[in-house]
Amino acid sequence: MPTRIKPQHGAGPDDNAPHILIVDDDSRIRDLLGRYLHDHGFRVSMAVDAESARAQMRSLAFDLIVLDVMMPKESGIDFAKSLRSHNQVPILMLTARAEPEQRIEGLETGVDDYLAKPFDPRELLLRVSNILKRGAQVAPSGEIRMGNFIFHISRGELQRDGETVRLTERERELLRYFAQRPGMPVSRHELAKGPDKGSDKDNEFGGERAVDVQINRLRRKIENDPANPVYLQTVRGKGYILYSE
Repeated sequence: MPTRIKPQHGAGPDDNAPHILIVDDDSRIRDLLGRYLHDHGFRVSMAVDAESARAQMRSLAFDLIVLDVMMPKESGIDFAKSLRSHNQVPILMLTARAEPEQRIEGLETGVDDYLAKPFDPRELLLRVSNILKRGAQVAPSGEIRMGNFIFHISRGELQRDGETVRLTERERELLRYFAQRPGMPVSRHELAKGPDKGSDKDNEFGGERAVDVQINRLRRKIENDPANPVYLQTVRGKGYILYSE
């Protein structure tokens, strides 16, 4: 049964405090993290598996999900993949496996950060705070503006003066990726990985040179002068950065 942490002392977190959903089948970890985050000013709800998490998300909006990889029925990786098809809520993934391949798999799925067990709760708190700070830079309305262009993040729709601009799936994915990190440089390597490990898209996305081609195509759609970009700029030696208004 999904649960929500209730204040034990005083008024508890403010009603406007970030609301975090902890999804983990280990009751000990759920309770420990729930109490720790609650004591540090967050509203907290908990779910034992992906099914109960979905049930909560149908009626509540969360600012961040702390998600365990190893769960019965549906793994955290599979749950994150299904979420990313329609929901960009930030995800911090927890795992007992610290191998680089597992971390890469989680990041390629679209999670925002990855933390191996066992961990210091203070480190988790720091990562949660950093993710929320980055997310706060995205417009609350779920859209970013670039001059007379508006990109609706959840719908993956780009409009110019009210008219829809056609996007390829890759261009939509790139804009969503940048929208999660406005004003932050993103490396070519990170952009080249693609959203779904093992899909046919991996070959389509190619390597870092392919990213340059895809960026140039996207610039032709969102920049008035693609040769002198204002919004999607190159960061020498680092990659690309998206500036929104």
